[in-house]
Amino acid sequence: MARFKRILLKLSGESLMGNQQYGIDPERLGDYARQIKEIHDMGVQIGIVIGGGNIFRGVSGAQRGFDRVKGDQMGMLATVVNSLALSSALGAEGVKNKVLTAIRMEPIGEFYTKWRAIEAMEKGSVCIFSAGTGSPYFTTDTGSSLRGLEIEADVMLKGTRVDGVYTADPEKDPAAVKFADITYNEVLARGLKVMDLTAICMCNDNDLPIYVFNMDVVGNLKKVIDGEEIGTLVHR
Repeated sequence: MARFKRILLKLSGESLMGNQQYGIDPERLGDYARQIKEIHDMGVQIGIVIGGGNIFRGVSGAQRGFDRVKGDQMGMLATVVNSLALSSALGAEGVKNKVLTAIRMEPIGEFYTKWRAIEAMEKGSVCIFSAGTGSPYFTTDTGSSLRGLEIEADVMLKGTRVDGVYTADPEKDPAAVKFADITYNEVLARGLKVMDLTAICMCNDNDLPIYVFNMDVVGNLKKVIDGEEIGTLVHR
């Protein structure tokens, strides 16, 4: 039995690079699609938000002289590129899916509404939510929190390249200790970089649990759905 009926899966754009310096690694993309298919075949309803950092990040663009609003809009378009790539990879695996965009850009994707998304998921389609919230100054972390709440997901699964939440960045501090679970308030008090502040506060206010795990290890997504404790639960 699947642990969750409906999930919001947040994927890192940077992870799509694989071992490359930029863009999309077809092998990593295929791994993601096959893992998603595995839980889709279990009957899990799936909404996905994927970042765009492998192509362009609005914040870093602003630091290099771009207008912040235009930079964030470029970042939104980067998420659309990644969403289309994931949609294509899922289609190749025989998984019905649709891309919904926060800004109108038919025929690239359908314009997002909560009811359109839920109807599609209930009919067996994976929904990929692109273009963030449609507004500047918000990250895809916040977009994930918003979409997760709107679609009434049981949990947000944050797939990263780290296997959970640690006391410090484990890639920089070998003494960092992993949490099995942690509260939102403790994340905020410790200043841990789980998600951005707005996203954490939104999940806290609306009681949407976050499960952080390493998506880059093939098979981990199904382990989470099966109830194996391989990551960190962030909860109220």
